[in-house]
Amino acid sequence: MHQWAAYSGWHVLCLPVAISCLFPLVWMISSSLKTQQTVFTDYSVLPAHPHFNNYLVAWTQGRFGIYFLNSLFYSAVVVVGIVSLSAITAYAFSRFSFRGSGFLYRVLLSTMLIPIPGSFVALYILLNSLHLIDTGSGGLLPRLGYVLPQINAGLPFGVFILKPFFDKIPKELEESAKVDGCGALGVFWHIMLPLARPALGVVALLTSLSAWNEFLLAYLVFSRHELMPLQRGLLAFHGTHLTDYPLLMAGMVISIVPIVVIYLVMQRNIIQGITAGALKG
Repeated sequence: MHQWAAYSGWHVLCLPVAISCLFPLVWMISSSLKTQQTVFTDYSVLPAHPHFNNYLVAWTQGRFGIYFLNSLFYSAVVVVGIVSLSAITAYAFSRFSFRGSGFLYRVLLSTMLIPIPGSFVALYILLNSLHLIDTGSGGLLPRLGYVLPQINAGLPFGVFILKPFFDKIPKELEESAKVDGCGALGVFWHIMLPLARPALGVVALLTSLSAWNEFLLAYLVFSRHELMPLQRGLLAFHGTHLTDYPLLMAGMVISIVPIVVIYLVMQRNIIQGITAGALKG
């Protein structure tokens, strides 16, 4: 009885918070199915005559097809880059002792304390000097200017998650593999990476969330629509359809649906992956 009362109390406290978080999403989806004439007069959650055509108009006229594919490409490159580089870096810090390794590890983690907006002036100067800012010609360099800083910014977090996990893996497994003829890279590929899948999943999931929602860097780098990711394109769409709220809401729904689905499917992996390293050994 006491346990049931405790659970009920927590639900009573959490329910208003959950409603406050869900209400903007519900209102956004509802508004995307209305017309410009009814969006501020029809207060029903589900309109009597939903206009699903708003999504088609937003996808075509708002160029959300291009923005969507760009976001998929950028997010995939960032996730692969961060996961691969942070895995091999964390493995090196965990298993190899070299002079200054502890200092370098602390310096790497200390970069997580630097606020992202605080580094944008220096970042803009650096990207501009390397011609990685979109100037209206060429597509490869601006894309690199968008992807590389994200990989650089996400690397410390990946190392922070993966190194403690690698530390917990028994060294006897490596020694057995080396006896069978595996080198350092073979041990990393065949032993460490398969055992680190939960932690790698956490890094990949949180990195994909960050890369998909990234806006400030895209606003700094891109000026052409054909290069913009979803979040940057949404601002451009907002500027074009400032008063057409149903189309604007439809574009916002398109921008959040993929990442919400990914999070709902993989949310349990976050806790499992973060605690997996602590539970080993």
